[in-house]
Amino acid sequence: MMVLITYDVNTTTEAGKKRLRHVAKQCINYGQRVQNSVFECLVDPVQFAQLRHRLEEIIDKEKDSLRYYYLGNNWKNRVEHVGTRATFDPEGTIIV
Repeated sequence: MMVLITYDVNTTTEAGKKRLRHVAKQCINYGQRVQNSVFECLVDPVQFAQLRHRLEEIIDKEKDSLRYYYLGNNWKNRVEHVGTRATFDPEGTIIV
């Protein structure tokens, strides 16, 4: 399933900047960055549960926020992109 994950981390302190880096790093492990604080993650339910658990351990719930948008398996019909920052198809062929 495709899950769109967005976050807003308070970076007014060094601890906040560290949390921001850790949240981004976890999201990179599961998906692709499509905007500064927005990731598309193609995951199965177990992977999503793991990612969600890790993210919610990192953030400070008094200062930061996470949003999960469940786009499901027909996500390609629900996403339209205009402008710069090309992305790749996570279900397509990837040459490393």
